[in-house]
Amino acid sequence: MLEKPRILDRKTVAQSRIFRVEALELEFANGALASYERLVGADGGAVLVVPLVDNDTVLLIREYAAGREAYELALPKGRIEAGEDPLAAANRELMEETGHGARHLVHLTDFSVAPGYMTHLTQVILARDLYPQRLQGDEPEEIEVVPWSLADIDALVDREDFTEARSLAALYLTRDRLREGRL
Repeated sequence: MLEKPRILDRKTVAQSRIFRVEALELEFANGALASYERLVGADGGAVLVVPLVDNDTVLLIREYAAGREAYELALPKGRIEAGEDPLAAANRELMEETGHGARHLVHLTDFSVAPGYMTHLTQVILARDLYPQRLQGDEPEEIEVVPWSLADIDALVDREDFTEARSLAALYLTRDRLREGRL
């Protein structure tokens, strides 16, 4: 196992309402010195919800993605608020974004996006036994809910409006675990 580098200095070099840019000065076990910058996100992280209507149907959402300046299909997701349990956060986001709650929630895994540059982790949560329940969210407009067959995941890759890698990975993971009888 490699020895982690020693942090010699850490300072905030930029701050927004969502992210903090942090500069790190590191010393590696071999004596090499290096400077890194990283985005430090919210402390609680985030959840990505895989809402299963049945063993073949998942609920996707279509909402505006400011980073891409386009409407994107993806799985429901959002921040874990300070002190909030990740499963409760997943159910809250599900209610806000799809109008459904879940009676059964299971943590599947954690995903990072760009671990060389971001501290952010997303907890992937499977939601089953859905029921109608809407909570008011912070979205500026109504979110479209799009049921999608897990048998048709490959078709999502070819769509211009489905580029969110965490959603794609979570869908493949869910589909494969269902096929293996692990869910």
